[in-house]
Amino acid sequence: MKDFPFFATEFGVAGLELREIPYRGEAYIRIREVVPGKLGQLVEECASFCRMAGAERVYAQGHPELSEWPLHTAVLEMRGTAWVDVQKLACLFPVTEETASQWRQLCNEAMRNVDNAATLEARDEEHILREPGAYFVHDNGRLLGIGWLKDGELRTVAAMQRGVGERVMHTMMSLAEGEPIRLEVASTNTRAIRLYERLGFVTVGEQSRWYVV
Repeated sequence: MKDFPFFATEFGVAGLELREIPYRGEAYIRIREVVPGKLGQLVEECASFCRMAGAERVYAQGHPELSEWPLHTAVLEMRGTAWVDVQKLACLFPVTEETASQWRQLCNEAMRNVDNAATLEARDEEHILREPGAYFVHDNGRLLGIGWLKDGELRTVAAMQRGVGERVMHTMMSLAEGEPIRLEVASTNTRAIRLYERLGFVTVGEQSRWYVV
């Protein structure tokens, strides 16, 4: 579904992200400009358009007065230094043209219930292959998880089985041992945050806050 980077109304301008409607039933409003005193009208007009497009849930960010709405989640930035527990290492297999579709589907499955996680479409496979760093994490033929580490940013990490998240993290960090790593995580993803904190990552800021419309 097509996004609208600039959705202009008499009350202001916002960006509408609609691509998640077919997958998660969600739409996102990024406030850009607001006529003074008209934030509520701008948000409602944008939300009405999103709901007509099929959105069941709508979230907004980008304006201080949105704090009056219920908070959905904050996107946190965490930073740490990659280190490796060799006893928890598994094997890494890079994503190839033959396995890109499988990796994408596993990523979507793992992130389905994670707030503000983007769904990957078939057209995203080209991007994944063009910017190498995406891997399957295996142990003796058993799939433990997936990850994508690029230019010091852990773009994706997910365990496919309960209790193996730390092994997946150590294996992905082995690609950049001793180097700084950053990642983003939803504030509502408390299990992941606890894991990252155990591994020495600290929250350094918020990228955005999303509010329920």
